[in-house]
Amino acid sequence: MLGHSVMAPEGVQALQVLTVMLGAPLVSGAISHVEGRLQGRRGPRILQPYYDIAKLFRKETVVTEESSWVFLIGPVIAFGCYLIVPLLIPVLTTYGLPLGYMGDILGGGFVLALGGFAVAIAGTDSGAPYAQLGSSRAMTFGALIEPTILFVVFAVAIITSTDLPYALAATVRSSSAEMVGPSHVLAAAAFFLVVLADTGRIPVETHSGTLEFGMIDEARTLEHSGPPLALLTWGAAMKQLILYTILINVFVAPWGLAASGNPAAVALAVPSLLGKAVALGLVFAVIDNLFSKLRLFKITEFIAAAFLLAVLAVFLFFAGGG
Repeated sequence: MLGHSVMAPEGVQALQVLTVMLGAPLVSGAISHVEGRLQGRRGPRILQPYYDIAKLFRKETVVTEESSWVFLIGPVIAFGCYLIVPLLIPVLTTYGLPLGYMGDILGGGFVLALGGFAVAIAGTDSGAPYAQLGSSRAMTFGALIEPTILFVVFAVAIITSTDLPYALAATVRSSSAEMVGPSHVLAAAAFFLVVLADTGRIPVETHSGTLEFGMIDEARTLEHSGPPLALLTWGAAMKQLILYTILINVFVAPWGLAASGNPAAVALAVPSLLGKAVALGLVFAVIDNLFSKLRLFKITEFIAAAFLLAVLAVFLFFAGGG
């Protein structure tokens, strides 16, 4: 604290990481509960992810004979990557924090990709066929999703003349015309589709099922148990909240953030973020339950649609004279 009225920037930055780390299971639990209601079920308790993670930390870790140290270190690396990204993006504040300009949104995407790669390598190292199948599928579709993310960032960087997350959000907040501009809307829609695919909502079989014909993320973690599985489960919830935060606080609704280090403003930014994330997650849950699942090979066409929207955003920007 400075003069008991302003939080130190380092403290706010640590709070950003804690908000993502501790709030991610809550967002996942709220979405799962509502999703169960949409399907005519009672649905799990909102706090159920916390109980599941705590239970997994108390269980024994079982390692297959074919696996090496990579099998155990992969979940740790992935979890560490998901802790780094909240340092780079506007989670609670509109102003840049000490490490906020350490990397742009492209760098944050690379860190997320590294986390996914670590999980895939750990699944492959287990030697189990289904885990290897899920890892192979994840890398295959990741090779399609990541160029789309790069082009979305490229499009937004052209439109706003920057690719720093804090500066991107400030540009959107500065003008309502900027937010409803065709180029920005198309770029935001492209990222929306990317988040849908990257969180397993559509068009795969189900984001939480174990049907081998369609599972991707669930297959990579089949052979893990105990604390490593807890880190993977927790990390998946954190990755989801990070993607939601980027979509909300950078592209769509960068409001409700603290404009200063005032403790009250920073404290209010925490429930504001979680509330917006839950609302966005409910939109994804409705889409997930309203639309029929596509066949697995149709994922390429789905991602191609997102890529095309990003291309159209750049085209309209230049066609409109910049």
